Amino acid sequence: MNIALLLAGGSGVRTEQDVPKQFLNVYEKPIILYTLEAFQKHPDINGIIVSCLDGWHEILRVYAQDAGITKLQKIVSGGENGQASARNALRELQGICKEEDIVLIHDAIRPMVSADIISDCIVKCRQYGSGLAAMRCQETIIRTQDGIKGNEGINRKDIMRVQTPQAYRYGQVMKAHEEALQRGITNAVYTNTLMLDLGATLYFSKGSAKNIKITTMEDVEIFKALYKVEREDWVK
Repeated sequence: MNIALLLAGGSGVRTEQDVPKQFLNVYEKPIILYTLEAFQKHPDINGIIVSCLDGWHEILRVYAQDAGITKLQKIVSGGENGQASARNALRELQGICKEEDIVLIHDAIRPMVSADIISDCIVKCRQYGSGLAAMRCQETIIRTQDGIKGNEGINRKDIMRVQTPQAYRYGQVMKAHEEALQRGITNAVYTNTLMLDLGATLYFSKGSAKNIKITTMEDVEIFKALYKVEREDWVK
């Protein structure tokens, strides 16, 4: 069984809007619904669980029902950060997922995730035990302490840009989250950073420059442009 775990617990401070970024409307549809549809349509995804900002559960449930998102199984409360939000949802999957089932943890604000990305994430996880959507870095990277200056370059060959989804076997990732909590690791940005802190070796899967994370209103404009191009290509 393959379960998509969507993280939608953010309040969207950087977009400077009254509505959380995952619920901003783009072409008369909330961003989170595009993401839900991507996993709904994928034949290898068996179910979806969303770790959602409190106060928005029922709104999300109505959106999903109206859009025919039949794979949505649970909506749980998000936590104080991404680590806590993922942990809350993973705990809700106890008794539902078996040890070897695959959980794909994905940002709800990455609506352009493709079927190919989801598929390769699952394949790599089945093969290696993890699969993190990732890309080679194209930009020059300079190490800095203050964001103002830097005097050390980082070789691009030594780094990867990691996105989501990130797939893990359920037993492994649940154990890692509980161990991290016991060891005082409580503010991991993503599950992959938590796993690395615990000494894990992680494997990469297919990523894409189109698989953008929406954190600012500029990102919303980029998403609108990308989505329009995708639709035009599909029509042709």
